[in-house]
Amino acid sequence: MCSCECEFRFGRVVDVNDVLLAIEQAADSQQQDPEEGSKKSIIKLHPATSGSNRPHHQHLPERPSPKGPRCFDLLAANGTSGNGNTRRSFLLLTPMPKKRRGDQLRDCSVSLPLDILWLPKAAMRPLGAPEGISASSSSHSECVLIVGVSRPKLAALFLSVMLLSLFLTFHILYDSAVYSIQAATAISENKIAILTNHIPNPPAINHPVVFPNRIHFPKTSRRLPQCLIIGVRKCGTRALLEMLYLHPRIQKAAGEIHFFDRDENYLKGLEWYRKKMPHSFRGQITIEKSPSYFVTPEVPERVRAMNASIKLLLIVREPVTRAISDYTQLRSHAATATLPQQQSLSSTSPLSRSFEDLAILPNGTVNEAYRPLAISQYHVHVHRWLEVFPREQLLVVNGDQLIEDPVTQIRRIEDFLGIEPRISSNNFYFNETKGFYCLRNETGDKCLRETKGRKHPRVDPLVVSKLRKFFVEHNQKFYELVGEDLGWPEE
Repeated sequence: MCSCECEFRFGRVVDVNDVLLAIEQAADSQQQDPEEGSKKSIIKLHPATSGSNRPHHQHLPERPSPKGPRCFDLLAANGTSGNGNTRRSFLLLTPMPKKRRGDQLRDCSVSLPLDILWLPKAAMRPLGAPEGISASSSSHSECVLIVGVSRPKLAALFLSVMLLSLFLTFHILYDSAVYSIQAATAISENKIAILTNHIPNPPAINHPVVFPNRIHFPKTSRRLPQCLIIGVRKCGTRALLEMLYLHPRIQKAAGEIHFFDRDENYLKGLEWYRKKMPHSFRGQITIEKSPSYFVTPEVPERVRAMNASIKLLLIVREPVTRAISDYTQLRSHAATATLPQQQSLSSTSPLSRSFEDLAILPNGTVNEAYRPLAISQYHVHVHRWLEVFPREQLLVVNGDQLIEDPVTQIRRIEDFLGIEPRISSNNFYFNETKGFYCLRNETGDKCLRETKGRKHPRVDPLVVSKLRKFFVEHNQKFYELVGEDLGWPEE
């Protein structure tokens, strides 16, 4: 059915019979007066009323339409009036392009991919709901806006945007909730410590700013580390970091970043390094550990260029024990690596050589070039650090005592970092199976993974004694540099 072009008013609910009557009148007037075909008419539809009263239909001529008459379709929905009579409610008139004479397959315009409905709530009454509100009684405030998409790709795009928005919203809400809970826990624990006089001068960190009827927590951000665990390899750097992480004012970086000792990472800049750090509250201390920092010559200057006042933690063990542990890990990693068949069976491969063969040369002297023994010569490497940083910024942690009595060493580190003592013997328990201490907090227990604390191979006692005598001079130089005698055995 075709008629002159109409302007439609969304949100008007009328009887479908009235709409059809208005369309027929418009068509009749166009046939009686052909010149009206070049004019644009408005079919004004009033809401349908009950009874026999019919609404008035009025054609309001306006400026001529450049496109001439157009066809339109009528979309309607079923509804039920208050008296139980079935009626149809007008929903939307969608303009349709008029077909030209002799060419019914060619359209005069292209339809939009969006269909917008201003649908009355009465027309969306659920099936079986009580009848009492007719479609004609709905007001503009009782209507619902519905947008339909007729193109699948466009619909998929809208759906993707909606899902992404929901994901980001829930992610932000989740992060905010987690940080708020952590802040509230830290604040409550800090207040308890103040009341019990455990903190003589409590630092003003993580305290909420109280406003009327709400509490504002300080925001978190990624910060460059204020403390580094620079080494030494196989002396307990991972265990030390996990123990310090029990403190509420400590945040740790995940894994070993290797920013200062690898040129490809260092050239990426400090902003790349900062993004590798965890989120922390203002006043918390971020710690990163990479044991290879200790033995890499260019690292001290690079660290000072980032932060000249940074705190440095150096954990060491008895040199021979550390060298044997280093050999054990290297052999374990080499055994799990994929090697050529001829190399894995070669008698000269390091896989088949014992620690004694690698540490002692055939002429009976110590192989100082063997890497596990070279790293254990601590004074050679710490000398470079003390040329760049003052002694007050470097704390030497006894790794052997950390295994036997972790609380004593952790207390020294808390004093060194200027944080209140919060880690006690209640945070540790001895694991008989593993043979070392595991961690405990209010959320549960945690032990280091199976690769930590490997069983060392048996080494000839004569070789151990010879190596310890070799390290006496090196250990003495290390004691003089750090100003502390660690009491390592000399035989």
